[in-house]
Amino acid sequence: MTSAPLFQSTLKSLPLAHRGKVRDIYTVDDKHLLIVTTDRLSAFDVILPTPIPDKGRVLVALSNFWFRRLSHILPNHSKIQK
Repeated sequence: MTSAPLFQSTLKSLPLAHRGKVRDIYTVDDKHLLIVTTDRLSAFDVILPTPIPDKGRVLVALSNFWFRRLSHILPNHSKIQK
């Protein structure tokens, strides 16, 4: 599946709490945040103008790997039952 790179998210249904170099963070409620990992590229504290397609997907997959791998040491969202 190929899609256009996500340079910046825009969710009108949630308030934007912070926009960093790569991630956009939205407030869901008092205890939850939604972190959107974008395809933005940064180097030396500068956001470059050309995003890398699927960079956000790779970063999320890498984070999920480590969340699962370390869940026995530190509880995290990978153990949340729906």
